[in-house]
Amino acid sequence: MNKIMKKSDMVALATGIARPSREEAEEAVRTLIRWAGDDPEREGLVGTPDRVVRSYEEFFGGYDDDPREMLQRTFEEVEGYDEVVMLRDIRLESHCEHHMVPIIGKVHVGYLPDRRVVGISKLARVVDAYAHRLQIQEKLTAQIANTLQEVLQPRGVAVVIEASHQCMTTRGVHKSDVAMVTSRMLGAFRDNGETRREFLTMIGRTSA
Repeated sequence: MNKIMKKSDMVALATGIARPSREEAEEAVRTLIRWAGDDPEREGLVGTPDRVVRSYEEFFGGYDDDPREMLQRTFEEVEGYDEVVMLRDIRLESHCEHHMVPIIGKVHVGYLPDRRVVGISKLARVVDAYAHRLQIQEKLTAQIANTLQEVLQPRGVAVVIEASHQCMTTRGVHKSDVAMVTSRMLGAFRDNGETRREFLTMIGRTSA
């Protein structure tokens, strides 16, 4: 009888990373609680390891997703539409890979279709698939843009991310009113200044 593989097992095979068991993950949280100076067995903390692990399953669920697979179903009946398709102000929730604290912001995604388009919800799902991993904003921006370009093969892709990083708002330099902006322009958005300006105007920016 063939054994049905769990999703986490398939991810482990694909990435080469063997995940510890849930029990090992919960014990790691107990270790951190003790390292912080508290007792993981006291009433207020006894359920914390389970809650933290369940939270991590949500925060880092992107490791179980294949962004390229999300873009496989496209539509060609667009009546010749060849202007910018854009989704702006996509809520971004990610975690910094250096300190494992939140990155919160918004993502703007646009592309110039070449005969085919993809459902707009898929653009948001691609953002989430990459965001729900340990990240730096520069890499996240490139991953989203590169994947859209490689799979959809449009005439161009534009991605702009604006986000605040708790690694510098709640620790370190403690600068609370700072937003980081990154962009990646491919194809027509890189080569054609008018097309790039059109996208930036649509998202309310004059530059990226």
